Amino acid sequence: MIDWILITIAVALGGGGQAGESAPPAQDAAFMAEPQVPSGKFTTAAEVKPILGMTRGNWIAVREFDGQDLFYVTHLLSWRCGLHQMRYGLNGGPMQVWPMPPCLEGTATPNALRTEDGLPYIAQPLGSIETVRIELLYDDLSEEAAEFSRSDVLMP
Repeated sequence: MIDWILITIAVALGGGGQAGESAPPAQDAAFMAEPQVPSGKFTTAAEVKPILGMTRGNWIAVREFDGQDLFYVTHLLSWRCGLHQMRYGLNGGPMQVWPMPPCLEGTATPNALRTEDGLPYIAQPLGSIETVRIELLYDDLSEEAAEFSRSDVLMP
């Protein structure tokens, strides 16, 4: 019980984050910080944040295929167990929440993607994706964002 009180106080005072991280926006107030005990299975922000920070250039991809732009988030979904939420915006448009499959806690591969979890991409009209903004809300309530131009993430 005392743990929850201390966590609540730390979150209220803005603790727990690293320099340069911001508090979550008001719409994320329903999320609570989760314990950051490393599991060795990459299921907490403490474990996945360093990896996502080093692989920022691989967060997303755009592929021209079959007369469409396919916008992929496979890399981010592969590290979803340390996230509460992923939002994206195309071409400066409104941010939308990407529905993430559940973390497969209790399995040997909690971050695995399964066919029943849906596709790791969405289709858009060919040539329509010029910029993409990604916002991540980690399960410790810290946030990270990045913007990408088409030329930076276009697959050959």
